Amino acid sequence: MKLKQFKNAWFYPLPILLIFFSLLIGPSQTIAASDYFLWFMQWIFGMVYFAPEQFQLMQNIVMNVRLPRILLTFMVGAALATAGNGLQALFRNPLVDSYVLGISSGAAFGAALALSLTWLSPNLSAFIFGISAVVLTYLFAYQKHESQASLVMVILSGMIVSGLFLAGLTIIQYLSDPFKLQAIVQWTMGNLHQATWEKVQYACMPILVALIGLYAMRWRLNLMALGAEEAQAIGVNPRREQILLIIFVTLCTSTSVAAAGIISLYGLFMPHIVRMLVGPDHRLTIPANMVLGGSFLLMIDNFSRVLLSFEIPIGIFTMLLGAPFFLLLMKTQRTNWA
Repeated sequence: MKLKQFKNAWFYPLPILLIFFSLLIGPSQTIAASDYFLWFMQWIFGMVYFAPEQFQLMQNIVMNVRLPRILLTFMVGAALATAGNGLQALFRNPLVDSYVLGISSGAAFGAALALSLTWLSPNLSAFIFGISAVVLTYLFAYQKHESQASLVMVILSGMIVSGLFLAGLTIIQYLSDPFKLQAIVQWTMGNLHQATWEKVQYACMPILVALIGLYAMRWRLNLMALGAEEAQAIGVNPRREQILLIIFVTLCTSTSVAAAGIISLYGLFMPHIVRMLVGPDHRLTIPANMVLGGSFLLMIDNFSRVLLSFEIPIGIFTMLLGAPFFLLLMKTQRTNWA
């Protein structure tokens, strides 16, 4: 096991290298990436390459524009990927994520409601409605004569719950004034261009608490993946673990939605990529999803920043990547639909 862990540890230094690389790129038309590298050398080692005014301008771009966006993107990517991993372990099926279960739509409705009313906390409102969404999905999918909800019922229930909350989101958009409407529409596309240190601060603690909780549960996820009866026979209380897992997953998702908007299907395909690399053991997949989930979303965000002269919302990229992957999974996993 130790040898396998060592072989799978190659990607753990990746975030440091990627964060540093991300600081050097951006849509700036006047300052090249090589200039930012020289700025870094001047900032660290005191070598003088730029006049004080230009050095101060570059420092403001790096420290107050790019760095908070990079940190927020990494946190959101880690949270969504790890939440998707936890949900797939809970339902014992690779076709489940927070978007399919309606958590994202519920959290989006809650955050949009807070944006329109201004006196509500976006994080708290997103969490409450995210929990409400997953509870409704489970209640709609649960069958008394079955030990657990089938995947078909879960997906159908999630679609219904998502539709209800998206309808509510549309009503909020319809009733909002033009200035709030523009902010809500841009936010629902999954946008990180308005990342600030304030958003990093209020998103950091909830995501950190949820990720620590999921990391602490990583070995119990292996037991829960065997089924409720098997886990109970080993000495694990499945009901308590399910409630804790849903709380941590919803905290990850709702905080991510409140901070960055709807980033669709990322929690669906990223855990699969991680399982291809490290295997199905959740003791390895949970930390790997934190590292690779944050890193991959940061790579997508870098691509969205420099691809065109204008910025493409990151939610569009994840939908373009996630939708074909989801269809492929439905086709290859349809024998397990029961």
